[in-house]
Amino acid sequence: MDVVTKELVSRKGEIQAAVDLFFKANMKVTDWDVPEADDKEAAVILLDIIQEELNRIKDDVNAGEYDYY
Repeated sequence: MDVVTKELVSRKGEIQAAVDLFFKANMKVTDWDVPEADDKEAAVILLDIIQEELNRIKDDVNAGEYDYY
């Protein structure tokens, strides 16, 4: 295992917790802003928004945008 992989694996839980916190925080904001919101619908839409951004970042990575970040 190379050093980059080791470093990221060592922070995997931290990264996952940050993503989970980001998702849950946005769910709470949605509940505050729209108390009658359907939480499942909000979660699906939020996941779509997050996935859209992850896809954009992935495209940038594949295009070499982060080769020398």
